[in-house]
Amino acid sequence: MNAALTPVASAVQALAPYQQYICDACGYVYNEADGDPDGGLPPGTRYADIPDDWACPLCGVTKADFSPYTPPSLDALRAGITHSAPVAARGEAGVVIVGAGRAGWQMAEALRALDANLPITVVTNCAGDVYDKPMLSIAMARGLAPESLARERGTEAAARLRVRLLAHTQAVRICADTRTLRTTRGTLKYDRLVLAHGAQAALPPALPAALCWRVNHLGAYQRLRAALGDTPKDVAIVGAGLIGSELANDLALGGHRITLLDVQAAPLARWPAEQAGAPLLQAWKDLAIRFVGGVQVAQLEQVAGRYRLTTTCGQRFAADQVIAAAGLQTPPRLAQSAQLAWHNGIAVDAATLRTSNDRIHAMGDCIAIDGQPSRFIEPIARQARAIAADICGASPAPYEPRAAVVRVKTTSRPLTLH
Repeated sequence: MNAALTPVASAVQALAPYQQYICDACGYVYNEADGDPDGGLPPGTRYADIPDDWACPLCGVTKADFSPYTPPSLDALRAGITHSAPVAARGEAGVVIVGAGRAGWQMAEALRALDANLPITVVTNCAGDVYDKPMLSIAMARGLAPESLARERGTEAAARLRVRLLAHTQAVRICADTRTLRTTRGTLKYDRLVLAHGAQAALPPALPAALCWRVNHLGAYQRLRAALGDTPKDVAIVGAGLIGSELANDLALGGHRITLLDVQAAPLARWPAEQAGAPLLQAWKDLAIRFVGGVQVAQLEQVAGRYRLTTTCGQRFAADQVIAAAGLQTPPRLAQSAQLAWHNGIAVDAATLRTSNDRIHAMGDCIAIDGQPSRFIEPIARQARAIAADICGASPAPYEPRAAVVRVKTTSRPLTLH
């Protein structure tokens, strides 16, 4: 805590307007008026009075990783719109956004901030509920029920932003020459198309999709939690990178017994300079986490209602549930249908996030800039603003790629990786 304020300073602080602060790691906004009751901060708690060891509710970083934040004024944003012709003349088709994760909804918000009347359609293969993805890695440790993780229903978000939501709808093909998107609910016309469909969990050849979980969105996480039930289970996780390590930590704190397998000799081996594996294993010594490194899964089969993993070296592991956490990959089908340039993801211009087709932008997990995928939360809001300015003809807000600072939400031993 900071040193005690004088009575006069305390009175001045009490009368000052409440301020907001944003987490530089995940984008969570701390509002002094609301506080963080679940984290021990009642409404009205000033930023200066937050203990230094308080943790961000979403990603676990500390107070030192927050910066002052002023929400953008809609009037100020609209004042920045040029009165000349837009970048491309719009008809009634408006903008179609594929994806209703964090990227898709932030894209819709950024567009609506600049244009109150722009037709916006959001297409998603899920319900489109708004949630904070980092919570999937810490929900059990916080005792959160899966059904409580959605902050806003998709239908409610659509009504708030006045967008058309096509939930449980699969985008099938982009016809770039006619500017149409084929979906499982018919064909949509677009003036501009934004691909924000994210990436999907990679599936190693030895892991049949029907026998293992891939946890990359709220629906899959809720189904996993339902399958785990209320009694301790044996869970095997294949992959000890960022997601695998976070899930292992959280599920173990939830009472489950974890076997964590990886081809590398230590967890988080993607960051060798950080040597993060050793302190993480030390933090896990009192948890039911068994890490087995230097192994590759050769076979996964179902035996007597359970699962058996066999490695190439002949080791066998039994589990009630198996999770694949072997990294992410961008599904190429939509990009290929529009013949978009590809380089480890949908290739986009670094400043405007335009693809090789001027009418199509892309953002979030599905893109790559100079071959480098963008797989973190922090850039999403900046990407949305850049695309919205480009589409609406507003004052340019060029996106600037930055080196990612990764906060590992292993609550037993939070880590920062570069």
